Amino acid sequence: MELGFVGLGKMGRPMTEHLLKAGHRVHVHNRSRGVVDELAAQGAAPASSAAEVASRAEIVMTCLTNVQSVEDVYFGPSGLYSAARAGQLFVDHSTVAMETSRKCADGARAKGGEFLDAPVSGGPAGAAAATLTIMVGGNQAAFDRAMPIFQVLGKNIRLCGPTAAGTAVKLVNQLLVAINTVGVAEGLVFGLKAGADPQTVLEVVGTGFGGSRMLERNAPLAMDRNFKAGTPVSLLLKDLSLIGDLADQMGVKLDIGRCAERIFAAARDAGLGDDDMAGLVRQYEQAAGVEVRR
Repeated sequence: MELGFVGLGKMGRPMTEHLLKAGHRVHVHNRSRGVVDELAAQGAAPASSAAEVASRAEIVMTCLTNVQSVEDVYFGPSGLYSAARAGQLFVDHSTVAMETSRKCADGARAKGGEFLDAPVSGGPAGAAAATLTIMVGGNQAAFDRAMPIFQVLGKNIRLCGPTAAGTAVKLVNQLLVAINTVGVAEGLVFGLKAGADPQTVLEVVGTGFGGSRMLERNAPLAMDRNFKAGTPVSLLLKDLSLIGDLADQMGVKLDIGRCAERIFAAARDAGLGDDDMAGLVRQYEQAAGVEVRR
């Protein structure tokens, strides 16, 4: 099957590599050329624009950083829809606004194609291991068509509802990721200051009601002082902004979510925007005069 992939960053690159290993022909484009050339050495077919990808592929996938990049790639002068044709399927793995997913779906239908919003969770590690959770919005037929591809990339794959339902579920995921990340940072520093060993906190609390995936993920990174960005603070802050805007539109209170957004913004302002979200612990360490280590 002729596939296309646009957006070859920390997520898109390993996803494309899995598709190549599965025997698919993948036409690739990225804003920076280096990764395109590296994937070409693995068998991918380079394209000079998103439009060129769309002109060649039956199913086109994207994984981009923000709303503006999705708008540009889908609707720009050299974008996907400038070369789209009837029968194509477009799949966006980006985390964007629900209105962006709906706009992309309308654009695909106007060309006689289909669109799935299919944001993913699991970070670069999950992309590399092909264990991503994939949250999909769209119709059943399009989902069934994409399922063999999704199964190459992830383990928990779910059609969540119609267009933008996948995006809605992903925003819930990001809200809880942010809240739990703040809670883990506070808890680790609180425990350390009180005399508790961070490794013991991880092992004991991790098996109790206080445990969470973010505790399992972030505590070892904090103890190892490994804040090289897998999921950077700035990326979560972008998602929290999308979540806050949507909550305002719907009239939904986000007391803890808004608090988390302020804490992430303070981390960015303190120069931690490019750090992994586990680096949020540094704000609490500085205030408490301690450092979480093994």
